[in-house]
Amino acid sequence: MIASISLILIGVVLLAANLDLLSLRDIGHLLGTWWPALLIAAGVAGLVRKR
Repeated sequence: MIASISLILIGVVLLAANLDLLSLRDIGHLLGTWWPALLIAAGVAGLVRKR
């Protein structure tokens, strides 16, 4: 499920970049800043899913 959501999000981001709605440079900056939050979210999702 997480892999499916990840693929959808990547597709949305790339489509937005192709339509000039979003700059990939901005995405790199956001990921560089917020990558720990992605790890935390993945960990929480794993804990919740096991219950």
